[in-house]
Amino acid sequence: MPAPLRRLPAALLLGGLAVGGQALAAETLPETVVERIETEHHDLRLERVATGFEHPWAVAQLPDGSFLVSERPGRLAHVSESGEISHLEGVPEVNARGQGGLLDVVLHPDYGTGDGEHDWVYFTWSQAGSDGTATTLSRARLGDGALTDVEELFVQDRFSGPGRHYGSRLAWLPDGTLLMSIGDRGSQPPRAQDKGDHAGSVLRLTETGGVPDDNPFLDDGDALEALFSIGNRNIQGMTVTADGRVWATEHGPLGGDELNLIEGGENYGWPEVSLGVDYSTRQPIGADSLPGMRDPVHVFDGTQAPSGLAEVTSEHFPEWQGNLLAGGLRSELLKRLVLEGDGMAESEVILDGEIGRIRDVRQGRDGALYLLDDDARGSLYRLVPAD
Repeated sequence: MPAPLRRLPAALLLGGLAVGGQALAAETLPETVVERIETEHHDLRLERVATGFEHPWAVAQLPDGSFLVSERPGRLAHVSESGEISHLEGVPEVNARGQGGLLDVVLHPDYGTGDGEHDWVYFTWSQAGSDGTATTLSRARLGDGALTDVEELFVQDRFSGPGRHYGSRLAWLPDGTLLMSIGDRGSQPPRAQDKGDHAGSVLRLTETGGVPDDNPFLDDGDALEALFSIGNRNIQGMTVTADGRVWATEHGPLGGDELNLIEGGENYGWPEVSLGVDYSTRQPIGADSLPGMRDPVHVFDGTQAPSGLAEVTSEHFPEWQGNLLAGGLRSELLKRLVLEGDGMAESEVILDGEIGRIRDVRQGRDGALYLLDDDARGSLYRLVPAD
């Protein structure tokens, strides 16, 4: 259980810690949740930045140090450095039933540079149609209290039920293209092996939602052109590391949650290959491994229920350089994953229940680490060095 909240004088919280070249104003962190968390290499302090979000899903830090936080019912919150929350007008009408709603949010990689040409906020959401819902990608500019110039860039090819497994993580590649995960939508029969269906895949798009001319399935007449990988059940953690590799954490059925190295043109097996079992029968689903399908780099013990994935590059965590931090929903775990080449060498539990269900994990522009908990009254947390 979390340690009891107590308010500390601002000067005691950070003491003027400079992170990533920016001074973190002490008054921005009014509550310390856990004073000291001991890990193998770094002692940490867990602090609450803001609270009162309804099932927050993703966080992005703006160049001025404030934050955007998406809330699944369809609200996009703007959070000041002092933790004050306001909600932006102009968000499309989302379908928030089941696991749907307003989902991921990221900034264009050149946001805040130059003349503002690239100052776009990208977000995914579940859109309702006559045959169900579809994962949708939009972008907008951030105006005074509202989103402006809202553009719908991409809608998956098929509206369907039930209202789950939207996937919906976004990550930018070094070449300026955008990866977007779409879950298998929980449909029967399963759709993730059908290259004529966006469900159960990672897509690669241009910044305007088009199809890059070097996408891996372009020469396959049976495949949709936006596909980057197939056979993915429900990716809710995805990050592109400093070396350009794409790592993703993916929900299995009951057990079988995976860490995958995503490469263009590959098939990751679902549901033909899985180390999870059926919810009802507890019987294995598919084979352990099959030719022509990529095995996971790592299968989490038990049920991680992964959501949120970030690479650590901040100078304030020198012993974690290049490690991944993976959040967990049902497990309520934050795990540090140590990569070695194309594999994983070891892992360490950093948080275990202190904030509940972890929905998102990000390294901020300021070098601190940020987490969201999936709760009806959710919060934005910050992890910083304890000393």
